[in-house]
Amino acid sequence: MTRILYPTDEVAEQLGVGLTTAKALIKTGELRSVKIGRSRRVPADALREYVQRLDAEQNGETAA
Repeated sequence: MTRILYPTDEVAEQLGVGLTTAKALIKTGELRSVKIGRSRRVPADALREYVQRLDAEQNGETAA
């Protein structure tokens, strides 16, 4: 079964950034997340959307 939600530490690892940066992206809303109990989780599609948005912004394309 494919995972659909990732904890913050795994998000940081997948994006190649530090934990503080990953938490900041979530806190500012740049990276969409959901709350389950007291924990934050990032949907797999939110990771893809974030990277696609960065790519579009940095390469002068319009984000879909």
